[in-house]
Amino acid sequence: MNRQLHAGQLRYHDFAALRQATALRRSLHTSIKLHSSIQPFTPSNLLGKQQQRSFLTSIRRQFKLKSLERSANAVPSDQRLQYQFLQELNGPYPEAVVERFENYPEFAVDHRCGLVYLDAIKRCGKEARFDLKGFSKRLEMGGASGDVLQGLQDAIDTGVKKGTAYAAARKVMERGGGAGVQILGGLGGVAGAAVGSGFGSDPKLPIYVQYANKMNLQEQVWKTARLGLGLLLFVSAVGAVLDGRGVSNAIGMGGKHVQEAEGSEVRFCDVCGVEEAKAELEEIVLYLKDPNRFTRLGGKLPKGLLLTGPPGTGKTLLAKAIAGEADVPFFFCSGSQFEEVYVGLGAKRIRELFEAAKKKAPAIIFIDEIDAVGGSRKLKDQSALKMTLNELLVQMDGFEENSGVIVVGATNFAQSLDEALLRPGRFDKRVQVPLPDIGGRKAILDMYAQKTTLAKDVDITLLARGTTGFSGADLFNLMNQAALKASVDGLNAIDMHTLEYAKDKILMGAERKTAIITAKNARNTAFHEAGHALVAVLTDGANQIHKATIMPRGDALGMVTQLPSGDQTSQSCKEMHAYMDICYAGRVAEELVFGKENITSGASSDIMQATRTARAMVTKYGFSDEIGFVYHAGDTGKDSASGHTQSKIDEEVKRLTSQAYQRATNLLKKYAKEHHLLAETLMEYETLTGDEIRDLVKTGRKPRRPIINKTGGARGDQTMFDKERRGVSGVDGKLGNIR
Repeated sequence: MNRQLHAGQLRYHDFAALRQATALRRSLHTSIKLHSSIQPFTPSNLLGKQQQRSFLTSIRRQFKLKSLERSANAVPSDQRLQYQFLQELNGPYPEAVVERFENYPEFAVDHRCGLVYLDAIKRCGKEARFDLKGFSKRLEMGGASGDVLQGLQDAIDTGVKKGTAYAAARKVMERGGGAGVQILGGLGGVAGAAVGSGFGSDPKLPIYVQYANKMNLQEQVWKTARLGLGLLLFVSAVGAVLDGRGVSNAIGMGGKHVQEAEGSEVRFCDVCGVEEAKAELEEIVLYLKDPNRFTRLGGKLPKGLLLTGPPGTGKTLLAKAIAGEADVPFFFCSGSQFEEVYVGLGAKRIRELFEAAKKKAPAIIFIDEIDAVGGSRKLKDQSALKMTLNELLVQMDGFEENSGVIVVGATNFAQSLDEALLRPGRFDKRVQVPLPDIGGRKAILDMYAQKTTLAKDVDITLLARGTTGFSGADLFNLMNQAALKASVDGLNAIDMHTLEYAKDKILMGAERKTAIITAKNARNTAFHEAGHALVAVLTDGANQIHKATIMPRGDALGMVTQLPSGDQTSQSCKEMHAYMDICYAGRVAEELVFGKENITSGASSDIMQATRTARAMVTKYGFSDEIGFVYHAGDTGKDSASGHTQSKIDEEVKRLTSQAYQRATNLLKKYAKEHHLLAETLMEYETLTGDEIRDLVKTGRKPRRPIINKTGGARGDQTMFDKERRGVSGVDGKLGNIR
């Protein structure tokens, strides 16, 4: 082990110590090589004692000794570090302390180190050979205090005998300053000697106190483990007792995973638009009320019924209707209530749920969002994640017969459920709850109309036609939004205008009434939407136009709404051609009115819809003689087509879209007068109904109501644009007319 002294390490010591270190470095040249006997960790005469110590204690002490040794060797002039190392080394290896103190004068020592050395000599049995003069000289070389050196010199001058030299030296070391021993007598010899030699009397001479922990590391680990285990057992025992007595649920510690409906106000007559699903559930209720009526021919009570469908179609409402109609106990829960913190808690709650239902059989259990607990199992899933599903499978159809309990599940993701859960015997029936058709939407709106106040002009059938794709929840939101709007406007009833406002708000967002629209942009939007509306009115096969508006909503500056006569399950080739003509009519209108150089990017969505329709006609519906009656997979139809066929598909799509563009162009050129009249009327009234548009195109008669906008369609504060135009240089400095 090499150690090299540097004068820079002694910058906080006096000049004499620095000079001594410099001379010592010159004499030692490069490094101080410790004698092999100073290796304190494997002396042969101490192996027996080492074997008696525990393994953890031995390892811990060796690490501490090595750390102290490195610190002491790094700064040889630090008396405190030397004392800490010698004191720790003295416990297991007193001979190494004697060796280091006597043979290595380069390490600084003080009276504390001297006391440790004297104690090590006594433990080694070398008191008789103690050399008082050598001891005094060693302390002087180590930089001990003058009081200690003077005391040793007085003992030498009195001529102490060799046999009493050890006792005299120890007396001098322990006496030190004298009074310090009396003040800190309870600290023992070493602390007393430290205070006696001036330590503690000055901030530059602090007292170093080291607390000895009588408990080793192994004992500490065992104590902590016993304490933690005892605390865990205590908490578990208390929780089990509280849970067994039902106290945990009463104070809120338990989950409400077993809930029984005491009576629901919802009946089957309150559920509309899902007649097939309602019939299936009505059959379940009748079975529970009179089982002999169904079992007389050998039939058995079904064990499970799964409700699937999009969100908002009424699955949970159907379950509430069962609870309201059935004369049997009805237990309800959510799939997420079975999985919480502890492993095995979900399986336990499944057992408790079925045990509670079996006690009151016949009974119904409704599990909402069952995909949260019944998802498909995978090999890589942890066993704890499968326990709850496994318990559900066993309870529904396991070794023990589960009679009298019907499980009704509801989910939006039936495809994610485990196959074992879907098999007959667990879920015997699978009922689809789809989005309502036009008849279902009308029935739902009629039901909500009975609970609200509607004006006489409200046409429920027209409203049902315009809400294609709405679920029962969407229709409720529609009526609620309309009721709120009518209340804010101070109306006595919900009129058709309010319902249309609510529908447009749900579909496209609220009106941007604060948007600043210039007359130029309004004119462009008006001619664009007028082109759509005109072609929609004059093209055979197009859906009936409902309304057109240039009022900005969401991301759209305007729109034209068309309503089908009913729910469209399919489209004819003529209807698809008409739809493409209407899509391109807005782009054609801009080109005819403003010129090719002033065409805007507002028709991008129209072009996308037309191109998508044309590609589907070619690749999916067999409407192209060139491609034939062949289905090509993929969104673009190129997944199963060869390179040559792909080129032919692209050519056919281009041909169909070009023909639609040309038909729209011919129609707008032919009816240019009607097109301009319709656009000017849109700028004045901002929104026109379908009847007003048809009347204007066919008879040229404008609506008989006050004009809303008299600024050419402009909206908002236009002063900022006026200032900008005044700053634009021109030939005569005047503004030109805006087209």
